[in-house]
Amino acid sequence: MYRIVVAPSGLKESLSAAEAAEAIAEGLARALPDAAVELLPLVDGGEGTARALAAAGGGRVVPCLATGPVGEPVSTHYALLPEPHGGPGTAVVEMAAVAGLALVPVGRRDPARTTTRGVGELVRAALDAGARRILVGCGDSGTSDGGAGALQALGARLLDAAGRELPPGGGALARLDRVDATGLDPRLATADLAVATNPFNVLCGPRGVARVFGPQKGATPEQVDELSGALDHWATVLERDLAPRGVDLRTGPGTGASGGLGAGLAALGARLRPRFEVFLDHLDLDARLAAADLVITAEGALDAQTPFGKIPGEVARRAKALGVPVLALAGTLGEGAGEVHLTGVDAYHGILPAPVALPEALARAREFLTDAAERAARMLLLGSRLPARAGAADRSGRPRPTH
Repeated sequence: MYRIVVAPSGLKESLSAAEAAEAIAEGLARALPDAAVELLPLVDGGEGTARALAAAGGGRVVPCLATGPVGEPVSTHYALLPEPHGGPGTAVVEMAAVAGLALVPVGRRDPARTTTRGVGELVRAALDAGARRILVGCGDSGTSDGGAGALQALGARLLDAAGRELPPGGGALARLDRVDATGLDPRLATADLAVATNPFNVLCGPRGVARVFGPQKGATPEQVDELSGALDHWATVLERDLAPRGVDLRTGPGTGASGGLGAGLAALGARLRPRFEVFLDHLDLDARLAAADLVITAEGALDAQTPFGKIPGEVARRAKALGVPVLALAGTLGEGAGEVHLTGVDAYHGILPAPVALPEALARAREFLTDAAERAARMLLLGSRLPARAGAADRSGRPRPTH
């Protein structure tokens, strides 16, 4: 019997990680009905994180209303996780649930105007609920305001040279003169605030968040330059007026997470932690991978960014160290997709059976992913002739597919 671990991330704007895992398992069952398949949907701080951690840790999801990325109220949520010995629990605030790209209508994708205000409102709601440890998950953002909106929601005033409050959005940060922190929620001083980030994302410089991710959020080339300059100025003022001494808000690991939300929260004293340390290690991922004959991972777009802090790249890196082969499935294959071979991905495939329009691809993502998993499994059968012989045995005596 072959043991297969299915460890995907979500496919943005179409499938959660759990839904993606179920779709892959369905396809595998068509071709490999006797395989032992373990579903291990993975979250990285983006869409589905709060619900996934609540389910895994016996917590609960708290629904609420907050300001969405375009300034209008949205139905959102955070999670409360219980403490082993009672007392105030840990709150999980998922920025994608209140300021994610999926909440920004296609016709209104202007990262110079979108706001993280709702993130700060969720942090405040968690404090109201008694949480004194708050974990903010970054990922799948629709904003590029450096966390300015979140800080405003928590009581900071961002003022121009005339003493007027800045409007929402990263574009306005170019006019920032000073930060008035006298109104900050005093509970922040004693709260344990941590931010799960992609450490490769930094706020400023040639690999700054505006230049790398701004176009994905709708920024024109001119806006990319403007946002880059505005966020550089934001870092200067924050380091002068608010951030703890010695904190690097420009190029520190994770400062560019979620359009710079990492930098904004770091200015409040939050700890920026690599997201895989937060979300993967508690699953005992390495032990589960080591017991597998094959690992299948997936994400929405496989490209040159995948090796830099994306779930398939991390899964492949760990599996490669354990000598376990990896197959990656993707909604689209972008420029530089071949770079994933360097992380440990042995083979990758796009899931689309033919060119289709984006709305159809999103609507039929589960169907396409299931069919792609079946096709991949049948190719493995063809290559290894699994029905005829059990496959090559590794040094532990376990059967393993050949390549």
